[in-house]
Amino acid sequence: MRVVAKFGGTSLGSGDRIDRAADSVANAVAAGHEIAVVASAMGSRTDELLDDITFETNDADRAEIVSMGERTSVRMLKAALGVRDIEAVFLEPGHPDWPVITNELGEVDVAETRRRAAALADRLDGVVPIITGFLAEDHDGNVTTLGRGGSDTTAVMLGNYMNADEVVIVTDVEGVMTGDPRVVEGARNVGRITVDELRNLSFRGAEVVAPSALSYKDETLAVRVVHYQHGDLLRGGTRVEGQFENLIDMRETPLACLTVAGRAIRNRPGILSDLSSGLSSEGINIDAVASGMDSVTFYLDADIAEPAEAVLHETVVGDETLSSVTVADPIAVIRVTGGELPNQSGVIQNVIGPLAESGINIIDLITSATSVAVFVDWSDREAALEIIQQRFD
Repeated sequence: MRVVAKFGGTSLGSGDRIDRAADSVANAVAAGHEIAVVASAMGSRTDELLDDITFETNDADRAEIVSMGERTSVRMLKAALGVRDIEAVFLEPGHPDWPVITNELGEVDVAETRRRAAALADRLDGVVPIITGFLAEDHDGNVTTLGRGGSDTTAVMLGNYMNADEVVIVTDVEGVMTGDPRVVEGARNVGRITVDELRNLSFRGAEVVAPSALSYKDETLAVRVVHYQHGDLLRGGTRVEGQFENLIDMRETPLACLTVAGRAIRNRPGILSDLSSGLSSEGINIDAVASGMDSVTFYLDADIAEPAEAVLHETVVGDETLSSVTVADPIAVIRVTGGELPNQSGVIQNVIGPLAESGINIIDLITSATSVAVFVDWSDREAALEIIQQRFD
């Protein structure tokens, strides 16, 4: 099996942890597997170097300075593997076999990086390459960087381009947890999670795998997150499944928009639960929810708008903070879904700008880390879909 193992800063934060990392690599090699290693800077060395740059400097010099953390890590790991009789070579920008190349815009040169990664994969037999994460090199030989979470990106990208069977992210967490174990009692490991679920969690505070890395994962590439204390690259942790699907989809049937108005709803604890539980008890599915300062809006199938309105009305008359419920229909929803959406500046403008220019009114806009849902009048649905497809296809 061919494995790309990425060791995060905490997993290399001391001599003992470097020994543990080297043991896990040596054990995998001894079991007959081909291993390539991506190493982050030890501990929080990159942040420390960035904090030390209090003087004026250009981007090229800054990249050279911050690269020293990763350059140290790969040398430490090579030395640790050497005493275990593992043949290893460290690769950093400037090395003739360096794989990660960026273009004049600072973006990954996919064709050249893929070519170099494939050549590196052909030489894995008996040799462990230890590659500096986060760093890249442009066509002029200058050091560049892949941005925040760049070591994760290096690992998953190379795993893809080297035709690896699996990428293992070795970090200081027990894979993905059901909650923050520092806050939630009884939090446990999640055995499997999809890229879409993990992307949403990552953009909402869960620092497990850098969101930028997940765009390089495809269906055939396994990705796993394990704790450095396990000392085993080949089992345990959380398996990340699937790949991002870029999709523009329009709901085939119309929605109804039910809005409950009330005084200072945002300060009313449990209001969403009170409103939605009544709908749930009647078997009414909610397609989407939007909230404002003095209102909550539910989008649901237009065919069940009347019974849904009756249910919500019962809650309104029984709660003095609520004023009224209204219904508007038919409404169409168009969803743009894609793992790369958060990395594209101006995504919202690419939706609302062209629609506004065409005189199409947007009833609502609901966003998440990987999707944008646009609600328009049912009569505008075909024109809106065509405009959005032109922008994103």
